[in-house]
Amino acid sequence: MQGVIVSFDPITSAGVVMCDTPERDQYALSAEALEGSIFKFLRQGQRVNFELNEQSQAINIRTGAEGDMGISTARV
Repeated sequence: MQGVIVSFDPITSAGVVMCDTPERDQYALSAEALEGSIFKFLRQGQRVNFELNEQSQAINIRTGAEGDMGISTARV
């Protein structure tokens, strides 16, 4: 899925992402949302790719910059 960061607290890693669908659904970031990413901070309005876990929380947050930098996000 693709979306935009609505809010992010770098201290607690709590935040919300809004999906790029006509419904504009919003999802809370899971505690592990940035796990595996080189980035540890998200800014409001930043475009991201993400998945949802069983609790409908955003996980596996990836920014376009990771792809642009040729960084592999494959898990070992």
